[in-house]
Amino acid sequence: MKLKKNNLYILRVENKASLLLDDLGIFDGAQIVERVPNKMLTEDAQIRSYLRGAFLASGSVNNPETSRYHLEVYSLYENHNEMIAEMMNKYHLKARTTKRRSGYITYLKEAEKIADFLQLIGATSSMLKFEDIRIVRDMRNSVNRLVNCENANLDKVANAASKQIENIKLIDNVIGLNKLPPKLGQIARARLKHPEVSLKELGDLVEGGPISKSGVNHRLRKINEYAGKLGQGIDETIA
Repeated sequence: MKLKKNNLYILRVENKASLLLDDLGIFDGAQIVERVPNKMLTEDAQIRSYLRGAFLASGSVNNPETSRYHLEVYSLYENHNEMIAEMMNKYHLKARTTKRRSGYITYLKEAEKIADFLQLIGATSSMLKFEDIRIVRDMRNSVNRLVNCENANLDKVANAASKQIENIKLIDNVIGLNKLPPKLGQIARARLKHPEVSLKELGDLVEGGPISKSGVNHRLRKINEYAGKLGQGIDETIA
């Protein structure tokens, strides 16, 4: 029989169901057991099997393509929930617990830990699919961060160049660029002619260049300082 994800399958055990529940440690003959049986905690294979069953019965994973990374296993009882977390943490999964309105959950938030848990319970195909999606998503986020950083740098360069041009024009209107020392005059004219270029590019374009980026920055800083003084009505010789 081929199981399909959109179908619900029910297995009915009509005879000796109590024996099965007792063997699984779910029912003690009188009531539902609110904790994981000690016999399930002694061997690695038993712990993995129990976690697999708990996840199949009441677990879920958020779609890693559209939401934050999140895996959880629901439990009706607090003691049982704490023991599920303890079992997970035997494998260093950093599981946490919290109360929900109708019960309790043990949850994982780190993508790597979610993948480790899926591998732990034998869901290898799901783990590989999850990892493929995670890698693509993380790569996309890295590209977006780089683009945002590049855009921020471009904005910073544009704003700085705009301020430099504003100050150069102020100096030109008040005293004329010819009154500037030759090196400052050269960089001022180059900036007016090439308002869009970076400091490094400007150093290659200035008359008498090339000039290092630090050299260009030093000269433009002197121009900005002098323009600031002119704006305050202070006219003094600039070196």
